[in-house]
Amino acid sequence: MNDKLALYKLIILYMLNEVNSPMTTAQISEFVLSEGYTTFFKIQESLNDLADSDFLKIEATHTRTLYHLTEEGAKAVHYFKDRISPAIIQDIQAFLKEKQYDLQEEAGVKSNYYENDQGEFVVRCRIVENYINLIDLKLVVPTEAEAKAIAGNWTRVNQAVYARVLGTLL
Repeated sequence: MNDKLALYKLIILYMLNEVNSPMTTAQISEFVLSEGYTTFFKIQESLNDLADSDFLKIEATHTRTLYHLTEEGAKAVHYFKDRISPAIIQDIQAFLKEKQYDLQEEAGVKSNYYENDQGEFVVRCRIVENYINLIDLKLVVPTEAEAKAIAGNWTRVNQAVYARVLGTLL
């Protein structure tokens, strides 16, 4: 295996091992690309290889892809993290510390939709924290355009909706 490609994979696994939530393609790419380690296409290749090897679990939603570290991925990090230079580990730690809130918030806000047997669209909007659903809202709408709009807007309005629901119910 290409040593550079192996390093990119270890960087991804290490990052996921250090956070308490899944990460998106954009979040992983932000770090790797900002440090100039490789190209977006090599990141994608690494992510796909890691998923194919069961080191990552992919959670695809309508708006993004989330990557979860599997038990096998965690074992790989444990055995091979010494192959990541201390300088890269320091860069990863600094990135994760700086972006911690943003990473958790973005990964914890999820939305998706699908068509049901009656030809309507079910939109599922969630806020997840530490793998626990704080809110899990399903709405049925008549058109895909409405479903797409709701799923897309959830990222922007989730906190206001959550606060409103709690305020109304309490």
